[in-house]
Amino acid sequence: MSTTELGTAFLLAVVVILVLCRLVALLLRPLGQPPVVAEMIAGVLLGPSVLGLVLPSVEHHLFPADLRPMLYVTGQLGLVLFMFQSGYDFRLERIKPVARSAALISAAGSVTPLLLGAGLTWAVHGSVDTSPPGVPLHVTVLFVGVTLAITAFPMLARIITENGLSGTSFGTISLAAGAMDDVAAWIMLAGVVSLARGSAHAVLLAAVGAAGLVVLLAAFIRLRQPLLTATERIGDEQLLLAVLLLLCLAAWYTDRVGLYAVFGAFSLGAAFPRSPRIDRTVEATAPLSRALLLPLFFTYSGLNTDTGLLSDPKLLLFAVGCTAAAVVGKFTACWAAARLGGQPPAVALRIGTLMNARGLMQLIAINVGLSEGIVSPSMFTVLVVVAVVTTVMATPLLRLWDRRDGGVYDAPPPGGEAGGRTAAEAGAPVGVARAAEGGTA
Repeated sequence: MSTTELGTAFLLAVVVILVLCRLVALLLRPLGQPPVVAEMIAGVLLGPSVLGLVLPSVEHHLFPADLRPMLYVTGQLGLVLFMFQSGYDFRLERIKPVARSAALISAAGSVTPLLLGAGLTWAVHGSVDTSPPGVPLHVTVLFVGVTLAITAFPMLARIITENGLSGTSFGTISLAAGAMDDVAAWIMLAGVVSLARGSAHAVLLAAVGAAGLVVLLAAFIRLRQPLLTATERIGDEQLLLAVLLLLCLAAWYTDRVGLYAVFGAFSLGAAFPRSPRIDRTVEATAPLSRALLLPLFFTYSGLNTDTGLLSDPKLLLFAVGCTAAAVVGKFTACWAAARLGGQPPAVALRIGTLMNARGLMQLIAINVGLSEGIVSPSMFTVLVVVAVVTTVMATPLLRLWDRRDGGVYDAPPPGGEAGGRTAAEAGAPVGVARAAEGGTA
């Protein structure tokens, strides 16, 4: 396709994606599903699983192969902007009271599903097509274990934001534990890729890069006051440009070292200096990323999913087993770790529920495995099922716990006042609190 034709095709694809995302979101609203789930499902509907099966010529016309990289790159910008906004709303001072609980939850929620997923994959090897020819069994086994250990950090952040849970203790703990989970998981994924390639370069780069990120953020935090002073001397447009440049650099760095761009974006947002003027600048980027760019990224993953491969009964049974291992390994382990860490039962249930969502991060990881030749197309499809099912579970379960507990579901961090809180009492904006309780924002 020529550049002009590609531009025209991109505009049409954006219209189709946004309209379908909105329609699916309206259909799923009575089921308590947030827009992010609608965007994942819309992608599957527009891909080979539905549209490509029913009207293959239409799918090819709407989403030609040349167009998909454009959707990915544009959506990537939306994801980076959203994670920066989530990090900016996330106060580092909230981590200190919950650091011990978050670390314990992260460790339990990573090790348990990793062992269960690896064990299950090893047990079915030979009866289910799990890896391409020539790939050692231990590489595929470790890869599946690592993907089940992942928590969908961007998805987790969006569910927490859309449901007005940012000011709750379980929202704070889950974000902190999710961040720890995925940093560890991406380092482990780099290790698996290194095993597959026969080189230690990827895992060493990820480990050293993570340490470098910590050093850079520490230096950035120490320079907060001079940076705040500098922002008062420039105009609004220059301030926005400076924020975007720093954001792109942070995302580029973490992506290059193998930790994925969202960690650089979220970390920069959390460490960024705060003032009313910077607040307005960050808020100005929110509508574009949430309404236009983010749906493109979540839809892109669905366009690469083919559920028709699940027609094999053995593969379908294995998909059920993998999903069960993922839920038991993450939900149960995180719940138990939260209870051991001193969290009340209601808070522990919600932490387990949020941590169980895999979503986009698992989709990204398994796409890495597919491109590296570590997993077969059938295993890829199984892991997509796990990602979608565990993400769809999150919001209905949260609402179930709310109904069971009479709408009082939060507990303050250690050292806070006693008693439970609703979303509104936790400090969420009124509109967001109403949305979390089933109303409209």
